[in-house]
Amino acid sequence: MHSLPKEELSQDFRDYNIMDCTNCQPKTCRVSGSCGIEKFNSTEVIEDYLEPKNQIILLAAASLVDNGKAGTLSRLQETILFIKRMDYKKVGLAYCYGMEKGAKLMKEKFKAEGIRLRTVSCTVGGINQDKINASSCTEKVSCNPLGQARELNDEKVDFVIIMGICLGHDILLQRNLKSDFTTFVVKDRVFNNAPLKAIS
Repeated sequence: MHSLPKEELSQDFRDYNIMDCTNCQPKTCRVSGSCGIEKFNSTEVIEDYLEPKNQIILLAAASLVDNGKAGTLSRLQETILFIKRMDYKKVGLAYCYGMEKGAKLMKEKFKAEGIRLRTVSCTVGGINQDKINASSCTEKVSCNPLGQARELNDEKVDFVIIMGICLGHDILLQRNLKSDFTTFVVKDRVFNNAPLKAIS
């Protein structure tokens, strides 16, 4: 691996020795090797990739984009193929109640592919907000990401698809899942669930 001479690094890199790939001009890592700023040991990272548990996922992911496939599949198609390649037997869908229409459509799409989804709404358990949020006095039903995680764990799912869970709640859900997971939809109420529009 080649490292970039310090004088060729961007000003931010030289002054602060911080990682800021967007500010890098030579883009050395795209063509010839290391810029020399990263803190990790590449040999150790390669060893991690070669562990069987990581190889399985890496190969499944590569099958979706290699050999000219990149950009030819929708996220839905990728998810279905990934599930089949990984041979996940039990698949869960943790969704926001506000996206239940989409969750039902997802269930039908997956059913047509021979995959049965275990769908768990964010309001599962019907727990009131004032029971779990010390600063809340409302008795409205709360979102329950910890309940979603427990339910999916109890179902012993192999894989969870996350659909529109609120920011923060998604962290609690992900921290507590015992399975692999991916996000299918990120909630953005302003930009119709397309957050990239905020920076375009």
